[in-house]
Amino acid sequence: MIKILKYSIYDLMRGRWSYIYSVFHLILGYVLLFLNNDVSKAVITLLNIIIVLTPLIGTIFGVMYYYNSRDFTELLLAQPIKRTTIFLGQYFGASISLSLSLVIGLGIPFVVYGLFQSAAIFNFFSLLLIGALLTFIFVALAYNIALSFEDKIKGFGFAILVWLFFAIIYDGILLIVMVVFNDYPLDKFALGATMFNPIDLSRILILLKLDISALLGYTGAVFQKFFGTSLGMFAAIGLLSIWIIFPVLRIAYKSKRKDF
Repeated sequence: MIKILKYSIYDLMRGRWSYIYSVFHLILGYVLLFLNNDVSKAVITLLNIIIVLTPLIGTIFGVMYYYNSRDFTELLLAQPIKRTTIFLGQYFGASISLSLSLVIGLGIPFVVYGLFQSAAIFNFFSLLLIGALLTFIFVALAYNIALSFEDKIKGFGFAILVWLFFAIIYDGILLIVMVVFNDYPLDKFALGATMFNPIDLSRILILLKLDISALLGYTGAVFQKFFGTSLGMFAAIGLLSIWIIFPVLRIAYKSKRKDF
């Protein structure tokens, strides 16, 4: 698996997409720092971009990488190599490559601007950690989708639909439910519903870390009470880890039984 992982990272680094992704974040970091002229404000502005864009890139890139490397994958399947080794190696290679592009692309402008002398250093690293976790989550979801659809168009379409659901549709449904049943105590429901959406969970974690949970209104007090504690933070990170573990286990399960 390590050999396949190394090859996947090397193969992706030879391609232009990893560099484009890094350069995009590099330019984004410099632009935000130029406009805000403050590291703390730039981190807050970066929040919504990372929360929405990182899952989208992870989803598209994961599906695209699976379909583009299919011929090479079939060649590896003809060798005496375990199927799980091949697919998990490719998955981790793609996820690590995207995560490194994110960290390097955003890290350079912030370090140059004086991140290590800023009070926002821990908030910035928390944002990078959340971005990396979201990358691993949505690349895993994308690989599951690609393994389930032979047709590229269907695979891409369903992958974009999954991203739309978690990024937009889920929040819309949750908002409608809370408006319709606003006469009932929905604090625990809102807390529980958030755990089923990795994007919402990540956004709340960052908002609480930045100490601007007031933007969440009354519900923010409920989130602050649970996620604001050390136990709550560990629980949230654990939930995001579960969002990685279960799709990865399904990749292993699906790859063993799929007829290539």
